[in-house]
Amino acid sequence: MRVSIRTRLFLSLTALVLFFVCLSLILTLLGLEKFYIWQKKNILVATSQTVDEMYPGNPEEISLELERIGNRLGAGIVIFTKDGYVKYSSFGRIFNQRLMERLPGMLHHPPSAVPPDHPRQGSFRLPNLPLSSLREQEIISPQTMLEMQQDRDLKIDFIVLKHQLNNEDILLIRQPLAPMSESAEATAHFIAFTGLLSLLAGCIWAFFFARKFTQPVLELNRLAQSMAQLDFSQKYTVNRSDEIGELGQNINHLSDQLDTAITDLNSKNKQLLADVEKERKLDKMRKDFISSVSHELKTPLSLLLGYAEGLKENVIHDEASKNYYCSVIIDEAEKMDKLIKDLLNLSQIESGFYQLNRTDFNLSLLLDDILLKYQTVLHDKGIALEVTKEAEILINGDSLRIEQIILNLLNNAIDHTEFTKSIKIYITPVADKLRFFIYNSGKPIPEDSQEKIWTSFYKIDKARTREYGGYGLGLSIVRVLQELHGNTYGSINMAGGVAFWFDLTKAENN
Repeated sequence: MRVSIRTRLFLSLTALVLFFVCLSLILTLLGLEKFYIWQKKNILVATSQTVDEMYPGNPEEISLELERIGNRLGAGIVIFTKDGYVKYSSFGRIFNQRLMERLPGMLHHPPSAVPPDHPRQGSFRLPNLPLSSLREQEIISPQTMLEMQQDRDLKIDFIVLKHQLNNEDILLIRQPLAPMSESAEATAHFIAFTGLLSLLAGCIWAFFFARKFTQPVLELNRLAQSMAQLDFSQKYTVNRSDEIGELGQNINHLSDQLDTAITDLNSKNKQLLADVEKERKLDKMRKDFISSVSHELKTPLSLLLGYAEGLKENVIHDEASKNYYCSVIIDEAEKMDKLIKDLLNLSQIESGFYQLNRTDFNLSLLLDDILLKYQTVLHDKGIALEVTKEAEILINGDSLRIEQIILNLLNNAIDHTEFTKSIKIYITPVADKLRFFIYNSGKPIPEDSQEKIWTSFYKIDKARTREYGGYGLGLSIVRVLQELHGNTYGSINMAGGVAFWFDLTKAENN
């Protein structure tokens, strides 16, 4: 089962808090009482030294200080001579009294026998206290001894310090251990209670700490997953200066680098695919071109060969037939010459090396010159021409190539004019361009041929195209010249005919 890093961190921190709480409780149970005893031993030794320093030999002079020390320690204090006479006892204000036959459970050996005629008269015997058994003994120095005793009747442990003062009097301090044990037990209970509260508070802290600590890590993981899905739009918000902040900056930088590299790679792949597709189309165009050129040259070459052989064999006997044979040969040769010139022209433009010679010129004057040349052709074919234009139309472009566009479209209109035999030329503004229309009455262009007519060698009616010497290259030349100018072109089926159009760029001062 998958466990998140947030859960792992929370459990680890909780376990760490629990470990220290349990460790604190165990150390308290095992070592607190011993520590108290060790500390009390040091206090008793220090107290004995303090009493030794201020003891003048007469306990009456320091009785208040001795009483204060006894109350502070909760211990009993006795000073007696080496002969066994009590000079001071905190069990009651007793001074210079004779020690009882056995000191109340403190000395564990009978004091020296005191003769009845001892100079100290009126001796006072302490009440007979229960005897104690020795459990442990520690010699601190030649003058100081510590003993752990247990009262045989009360079953209470005591710590007893015996210290020989400078005047050879004996200081005895007796302190019960029961308060120490109770304090240790109370402390253990308190630590157990506070440990539970600490564990609860630690769990809450661990939860929020793990959530806050792992939030940037989870955010970085989410960003890495997005990057794996090639989504580089999301970024890490850097609001810290530690290692995680540096990691976020590095991931953002990596995301930008990958985005740039993949975008560039995609662009190159698209370009490669476009190049492959272009190459495929070019290869198809080459094959179609060769096939079309072969087909187009086949007929005129056959006619040329046939009529040339006829002349060679002298199959004709009159001048009229000879002139006819020669005119056919000349006509077919002119068609082949036109085809080759159009092919060279188209190849030159499509090669990408041809540069336009753009200038500002008056389109109206150019159109007048073209129509003047076509007056005879239009009259012979019985075509009515209608022109609508202004006296001055300034445009920008290559005047020779625009003239070629107009000539190709006008020849196309003349070749396909039917019915009312009319051609209309008019120019209208469209946005920031001028749109040149050439309308001819006749049959509409089929919808499936609207795009195909702009490709090389495409003919809607091949038989009729052959009649007027067309090869399907005129509109192709219009297409490439318009693309070279950066302008659009097209055709529209209208009532009673078809209109071809192409856009022109206005001159800047027009």
